[in-house]
Amino acid sequence: MHNTSKLILYIYKNDNAIDRKTFIAKTAGALLIALPSYSILSCSTSSDDSGDPGGGSGYGNGQANCLQNGTNSNIGTNHGHNLTVSSTDVNAGAEKTYDITGSSDHPHRVTVSAGNFNTLKSNQQISLISTNDDGHTHSVTISCA
Repeated sequence: MHNTSKLILYIYKNDNAIDRKTFIAKTAGALLIALPSYSILSCSTSSDDSGDPGGGSGYGNGQANCLQNGTNSNIGTNHGHNLTVSSTDVNAGAEKTYDITGSSDHPHRVTVSAGNFNTLKSNQQISLISTNDDGHTHSVTISCA
């Protein structure tokens, strides 16, 4: 029986099977690549507290409306930053700088220009870049709620 086990093991190894050490090394390598990628892709957050990830509750026809509902914000590669642009700010339309520090341990700011507010009034999204603090910036997308 002992010789049969060796023969089966030998055939199994020759059919592109891998040993435990190789399996662990390849799995660890895959995790080292997959986890940071997942973290980068899933760290973005929205400042929308309505629970509507689609960004549209609008005015009866399912369309988003910045003038009535304010905005949703998505901050790229986020680690605790938060941005809320209210419908009052959109209606006022005056340039405004927002502090997006949130729960992060460092600040960033984003300036929404009067032209940006006009775009939001037309129910179109805008994309901005935050200030460079702590050696990096964030892409910020503001869309209508």
